[in-house]
Amino acid sequence: MRPRLLGWLALILALAAGALLLWRFAQQPPVRVSVAAVDEGPVETTVANTRAGSVSACRRARLATPVGGRIEVLAVREGQRVRRGQLLLQLWNEDLVARERVAREALAAAQSRIAEVCPLADNAAREVERARRLRAQGFFSEDRLDRAESEARVRAAACDSARAQASEAEARVRAALADTARTVLRAPFDGIVAEVNGEVGEFLTPSPPGIPTLPAVDLIDDSCLYVSAPIDEVDAARLAVGMPARITLDAFRGRHFAGRLRRIAPYVTAIEKQARTVEVEVEFVAPGEARHLLVGYSADIEIVVEAREKALRVPTPALMPGNRVLVLGAGGRLEERRVETGLANWEYTEVRAGLSAGERIVTSLERTGVAPGARAIAEENARAP
Repeated sequence: MRPRLLGWLALILALAAGALLLWRFAQQPPVRVSVAAVDEGPVETTVANTRAGSVSACRRARLATPVGGRIEVLAVREGQRVRRGQLLLQLWNEDLVARERVAREALAAAQSRIAEVCPLADNAAREVERARRLRAQGFFSEDRLDRAESEARVRAAACDSARAQASEAEARVRAALADTARTVLRAPFDGIVAEVNGEVGEFLTPSPPGIPTLPAVDLIDDSCLYVSAPIDEVDAARLAVGMPARITLDAFRGRHFAGRLRRIAPYVTAIEKQARTVEVEVEFVAPGEARHLLVGYSADIEIVVEAREKALRVPTPALMPGNRVLVLGAGGRLEERRVETGLANWEYTEVRAGLSAGERIVTSLERTGVAPGARAIAEENARAP
């Protein structure tokens, strides 16, 4: 009888202890949690850059004269807008200008020589025709006809020689103009001067082959801008030219610019062995929005790989490993549930199965006490009077 009595006593004590624990657990206040309702809305699968990109210009020319020399005229300054063909810089070229003047004088002399001898050649040719007609009628001797023909040939040769000298003089003028043009730098397109390296009186040296040097003038066409940024090589295979994109800039926080993928580099860049990326270019859909942007701005891109306008979705931060979520039930208990997901990005994830519209899921997973089975209360309800 004594062992049986002890057994019943132990059982009674265990039941009492369990009842005490349940009572104390029931007296604990519910955990306050942040919740979000499962709703319908757009969901996208996107690809973002791995490092910050930058705003670049469609056309940018780092200009320098092909010959060296002393800077005689510096017609622009940094930040100035220029038109195509406008003078930017000119080297000292008085010697070349003088040679050009000599060539033009030689051309003028050759043209005067043509005006002098060619009419005589034409007249001599007409005299030969008249002499031949008279010789046929017997009024002209053979000797006089031979002299007339010889005179015509001499006059024609003199005319041809004068024309050849004029052609040579024209070629010398073109060569002199080309030499002079090599000392003058003009804008190849409309744009803004980003950088000027040199001052009046300084000697400008052209870049030797294979050795880049600072440009004399850095000209940017800021009427056409795009963003260049690196994408992880794993994501590059999912991209295609023409995909829509969003552009964000640190200088314009909270604002998005519509973009379109215009180029995918045909090679992988390996800055580090563990960071292999593919450079992509995203153009602005509305170029007018980009006119006030500066080349070199830091920028990020988000390329939309796939999108669904009406999808059942949940905030992506609410997902736990294994595609699990905590649902706040009507009784105030947290219930763990596994869901089937679809499209996803950093903001929203599509739910294909496991949840219904209107159910509330926990987004504050990092808080103490948030676990399956725990009593919880949504923060908006906790603040209600």
